[in-house]
Amino acid sequence: MSNKTDSPERDEKELIDRLKEGQEKAYRSLVLLYQERLLRVAYGITLDTEESREIVQEVFLKVYSHIASFKGDSKLYTWLRRITVNQSLNWIRKWKRRFRWHHQSLEDDTKTIEPGSSYENPEALYSRKEQGNILNNALKSLPEDARTIYMLKEIEGLSYDEIAGLLNIKKGTVSSRIFYARKKLKAFLEILMEDGDQ
Repeated sequence: MSNKTDSPERDEKELIDRLKEGQEKAYRSLVLLYQERLLRVAYGITLDTEESREIVQEVFLKVYSHIASFKGDSKLYTWLRRITVNQSLNWIRKWKRRFRWHHQSLEDDTKTIEPGSSYENPEALYSRKEQGNILNNALKSLPEDARTIYMLKEIEGLSYDEIAGLLNIKKGTVSSRIFYARKKLKAFLEILMEDGDQ
């Protein structure tokens, strides 16, 4: 019998080793572990479901091609998130001048609802979808730089220092853009609530 104790660090190191060996199962495990989280990161920046999927596929392809160069100086997810943020920002810079891009919510592709599940209530589903639409519209009202920083702070839970390092900007810039984003979102939601009361 083995006394080897499993830990997230050991599991991650094992996964990285297997990826570096080119094991197909390890690559599938990587996708299963991180795909949903990375989709949320990409969507938080692009506000486009299809493009977010494309971006995340590109991220996994880059990882597959460059895993040998991963030194383990950061967590695997931190590395994946950095690539995802960069790919998402590149997509915006590449296309926003050529097309007026519009978003499609991730909620549009909801999973199949099992009979008897707590999500079957049509009123609850409608309310959830409406809240999602309001949040999407509020996020879309933010400039790209403020939205990216807001998403990294509020959805990813990164610190100001981590965001500054990830985006290569000053901590004060992070703070001011988060303040701006919160103020703009609050104003946007207040206008919506006033419209709803009329």
